Order: sequence, then C-alpha cells, then structure tokens
Amino acid sequence: MSSDNDKSVARRNFLRTSLSLIPAVTLSGSVLATGDTDAKRNPSSETPADARPYQPTFFKPLEWAFLLAACDRLIPADDIGPGALESGVPEFIDRHMQTPYASGDIWYRQGPFIDSLSEFGYQGRLALREIIQIGIAAIEKYCLAEFSGKRFSDLTAEQQTDILKAAEGGKLELEDISAKLFFSQLLAETRNGYFSDPLHGGNKNMGAWKMIGYPGMRADYLDWVGVRDRAYPLPPVDLSGKRG
Repeated sequence: MSSDNDKSVARRNFLRTSLSLIPAVTLSGSVLATGDTDAKRNPSSETPADARPYQPTFFKPLEWAFLLAACDRLIPADDIGPGALESGVPEFIDRHMQTPYASGDIWYRQGPFIDSLSEFGYQGRLALREIIQIGIAAIEKYCLAEFSGKRFSDLTAEQQTDILKAAEGGKLELEDISAKLFFSQLLAETRNGYFSDPLHGGNKNMGAWKMIGYPGMRADYLDWVGVRDRAYPLPPVDLSGKRG
C-alpha cells in the first residue's frame, strides 16, 4: 500500500506530464444571453450561473453518471490541488463533445483505417465523441455482467480504479471498442478540461493554473521565464480578463 507522500509525488508527476500533452482546444458556437424581464427588474432574484449545477446537453443521464465517477478517479482532489469535479472537467467534456472537432467534421476520415504507431496519431474510423460514448456503454455492460447488475458509478472507488487501470493497460476485454483506445481518449479529455481556460467550462477559478503557477493570459511575464528559485508572484488571468 503506498503512503500519502507516494501518492502526492505520483500526482505531481501525472500533472507535470499532462502539461506537454494539452492541445489548443476551440469550442464552436456562442451563447447569447437573453434573460427574462422580471430578472432584469429584480437582479437579486437571479441565481449566479456558477452556483447552478451544470446540466449536460450531450451526455445522457447514465453516461453523465459514469463520466462524473471516472473523472473523479482520474484526478481526485487532494492537498496539492483541486480535483476534476471541482474544476468542472465533466462540463468541459460535455461541451467539447458538441464541437466539430469531437464530431470528426474537421478530421480526415477516409480510409484506410489501420492500427498505427502512437506517433502517427489515431487512424481509426470513429470520431472522438463516438469513442467516448461507445466506450462508456461497453464498460457499463462489463460492470453489469461482472458486478451483479451494478453500474460503474455504483462501484467502490477501488473497484472503479481497478477497471480504469485494466482499460489503460489494454487488459480489459470490451465489446465494440478497444479499452485502451477509450481510456487514452477519456484521459486526454480529462487533462484538457483540467488545464483549459475557464471559458471552456473546466479549470474553475483557474485552480489548476494556480496549482502549477501558470500565469495564464497575462500580456507580459518575460522577466520571470528564466526564474527557477521563486514562484511567479501574480495570480493567473483568463481569456476574459478575470484574475484568479
């Protein structure tokens, strides 16, 4: 059994590795605020957007329950920093699944579809959101069969971790999809959401940026690029100009 210190070191290594794997993610579309007349006349009657639980628009309820549980296992909260749930990672993933990137609209999707070396990237037939949805369904089916009708979200944290580790290592036999492919894409989405700009739904309150000392969108921090013996002294700034 590993000690708390071992877990902390492992978490730091995981997050350090994550920084080199985060692509630039663009969310399509925009949200127009309409607001109702009564709320405008009485601002105190409005509930702050951040205080309302996020309601998924892509994932179905059972898929959402899986996603919440899986994200919590992949990046749990600890004394080093916030967890995936606190950071809004599931919201990021739900929103990202509705973009042209996730639907494959901006991918080259003509054959041949082959298993290739990792350095060549994914060469399969499925779009990202198909990988996620088919993978969730496959793991849920596995859980129902192996754990007396229980779903992934009903299992203990230890059982959930064991399943995810087996998927990561390609040791989990799933129908319709490679467990390793599903896990790698789910992990990438979780990392993306954890370190994204809060504009995209994840990294609430810039918690992940504060944890690693990332300055965010500040216009100029060149004087600090080469500094290694002191932490960056200013809070991060997001794309909207908000300071952390």
